[in-house]
Amino acid sequence: MIFRQLFEPDSCTYTYLLGCEETGQAVLIDPVIDTAERDLATVNALGLTLAYTLETHIHADHLTGARKLRALAGSKIVVPAMDALDCADMGVEEGTPFAVGTIELHPLYTPGHTSTHHAYRIDNGMQPVLFTGDALLIEACGRTDFQSGDPNALYASIHEKFFNLPDETLVYPAHDYEQRQISTIGQEKARNPRLGNNRSEEEFAAIMNGLNLPYPRKIDFAVPGNEACGQCPDNVPEEYRGPCDIETLPVSQQRPVKVGDQG
Repeated sequence: MIFRQLFEPDSCTYTYLLGCEETGQAVLIDPVIDTAERDLATVNALGLTLAYTLETHIHADHLTGARKLRALAGSKIVVPAMDALDCADMGVEEGTPFAVGTIELHPLYTPGHTSTHHAYRIDNGMQPVLFTGDALLIEACGRTDFQSGDPNALYASIHEKFFNLPDETLVYPAHDYEQRQISTIGQEKARNPRLGNNRSEEEFAAIMNGLNLPYPRKIDFAVPGNEACGQCPDNVPEEYRGPCDIETLPVSQQRPVKVGDQG
């Protein structure tokens, strides 16, 4: 498997590129509109074809690059099925693996940050890998104070879906704000200040309900825009509108994926 961890600095978002060495198909997990061209260039430089973009949830801090990448590369937009987005090409759900060539991603329904949040697990034959989205971050976790967030649901998701995985499972989050790149389940169980050392659900809920974090600066346009798979709403401020421009590749240069083709 070909793997790259890509970073968008304004929202401190990690996008993950997974490529199948046998088929040449690739997926970008949680792409950001601001870095769509850079990420596509990385895919192409590796000799891969971008077959899919895959979301963990409807983001509130950035616009997804899914729609832009579909216009540029013919990739399919894949989201949690329960989001029921008309703009998406495919939906994923827990219990049904999602294949990118020979790579199998196992969706895990992990509500709490949002009510439809999903994480993705891969068993690569050597060390389990978990893309946790915003549910579990490095020594932190996603907010629960908007978008149907629920600290009790998040606590259950993390303990029932993440903390029962092997301690050596690699944790790749959707964000980090301290220039860190990776953690493990064992480390988070021991060191996460909100969840570690067997912290109780009541303690966790009290911590989350007392954070008093600022209102997300992009949420008013990011949420409706991401419900349209990354289409820029009219209320996007001028300072953020630059990446909204899409110059579609000529049809002869696009490499679309056949409907229903998962490799």
